[in-house]
Amino acid sequence: MSEAYDLGWGDEDEPEETAHALTVVDTGRDEKQKQTQARLVADQVAAAVEEVRPGLDKIPDPVKPAGEGELTAEETERLALCEQGIALHKIAWFMAGKSLDTVATGKLFRATPHKLEPERFYRTIEEWAEVEKDISVSKCNQWRAAWPIGEALAARDYDANPGQVRELVPVKGAFGLNAAVAVYLLVAELAGADKVTAALLRKTVKLMPGDLRLEDDEDPDVLAKTIQGVLLGELPPSGVPAIPPAVKRAVDRRAVVLADRLDRGRIPRAEVQRYLLEAFADEEDPRVFDAVLERMKQDEKKPQKP
Repeated sequence: MSEAYDLGWGDEDEPEETAHALTVVDTGRDEKQKQTQARLVADQVAAAVEEVRPGLDKIPDPVKPAGEGELTAEETERLALCEQGIALHKIAWFMAGKSLDTVATGKLFRATPHKLEPERFYRTIEEWAEVEKDISVSKCNQWRAAWPIGEALAARDYDANPGQVRELVPVKGAFGLNAAVAVYLLVAELAGADKVTAALLRKTVKLMPGDLRLEDDEDPDVLAKTIQGVLLGELPPSGVPAIPPAVKRAVDRRAVVLADRLDRGRIPRAEVQRYLLEAFADEEDPRVFDAVLERMKQDEKKPQKP
């Protein structure tokens, strides 16, 4: 009876061979599971990439309305896809600019044969962009100069368009990226974020004095306040609050005393200022810092002028 139900596991006298066969089966099963899991992951990644991939084929074709009044579920979905396509163009320009800048900086065009002169490679980004991508030299330069501004504003959730950012490129060239962002922040604060226009930005830039001095490593929010103070006449073009004449005279007198104590000749005001700033920044000796703090507290207690 027992022989009729023999499952064929092999000779009981060969336990090692049987164990080896089971191991091979288990290993094969595990490998197959890994391959299946890898395919599933790859399919999921491909689906995710396809979902976020921009493309004209993702925009619905134009069709007549399904009816009057409220949109159908299908129309609502079509509207959402179209809005995504419209929003994409607002960032596509500085995506192209950043791409061009990356290609230019790394000279990634250097091994591409010239389309019209295959015997040589491209020499400049302008040549590569114009011949290979049909992007004019002026457009190539504009996009490369503008994309950092667009990216910085997008990071702050501002919806700046190419025309607005173009007005800020001269500011970036003269004072740096943070200053360009600061001008936009200033206009957005004064006019309202939804009221910023290229015309308002152009007008603000034109009002900035030619001898304006700004520190590009300063925070854009601080620079915006500085630019506002300069435009309102509350600050000189240097951006530093003007020192009252009486204070200047007092500093000069004290500098004379300082020179006598050091047995030196005349000490320039700039040298005194440097030592004051160094003493103010000294974290191990807070006496100057504390003195400045007390004076600022006293000023805040004074009644404000109307």
